[in-house]
Amino acid sequence: MSLKDYFTQKKGTGVLATAAADGRVDAAIYASPHVMDDGGLAFIMREHLTYANLQENPHATYLFREEGKGYRGVRLFLKKVREEEDEGQMAQMTKRNLSPEEDAALGPKHLVCFQIDKSLELIGDSEIDL
Repeated sequence: MSLKDYFTQKKGTGVLATAAADGRVDAAIYASPHVMDDGGLAFIMREHLTYANLQENPHATYLFREEGKGYRGVRLFLKKVREEEDEGQMAQMTKRNLSPEEDAALGPKHLVCFQIDKSLELIGDSEIDL
């Protein structure tokens, strides 16, 4: 199953973990990532702690736990490779329906793109190929 198919078909909860340059960690709930044409992932981010950490340290981990019994899902080890400010592209990717005024009131947003360095099953250390 491709990564795009996986995140289209599976429902669950995602957590993006980052760390500042001094090692202070953060974890935040994030929706399923957008799978880019190059195979990388992208998240739309506001200027909060996760985004600030990525300005200092490009490494992150995304943990996704699938809905249902047991512990099924993936852990993706990521490295930030670029940011994009394309409002049109972000609007196409956004599922929330906010008015332009409501969206602007929440602050600037960025499309943060990552390469996937490693993919593991949710439990254990078995690598997976998505």
